[in-house]
Amino acid sequence: MDLQRILEIIAEYAILFFDYAGVLVLIVSGIRGVVHFFRRDPAIRLNLAKGMAISLEFKLGGEILRTVVVRTFEEIAIAGAIILLRAALAILIHWEIKVEENSRKAEASGLSDDPHSF
Repeated sequence: MDLQRILEIIAEYAILFFDYAGVLVLIVSGIRGVVHFFRRDPAIRLNLAKGMAISLEFKLGGEILRTVVVRTFEEIAIAGAIILLRAALAILIHWEIKVEENSRKAEASGLSDDPHSF
């Protein structure tokens, strides 16, 4: 067995690990989100967004590893498009997390978005 084949096998198992880890994190976050929804937890959006962000990071890691084993330009283009899409989603989710955290900090300190409140 040559080194190229060993690298491909390791990459394939690593890709599966990252993909399954991302799916598992998303499932656990979703279940926790449902539980916190019924408990009327005000931090549900923040916790769910954090879970989705972590899940996307695992999935993005799997896609980056997938570029190791691609053989054609078409496969590279598809993997690149998926990476860009997942990266854009991760950026949007991180932005949402930042906005939600700032909103929660403002609420905790007694500030309001309403300019007419005293």
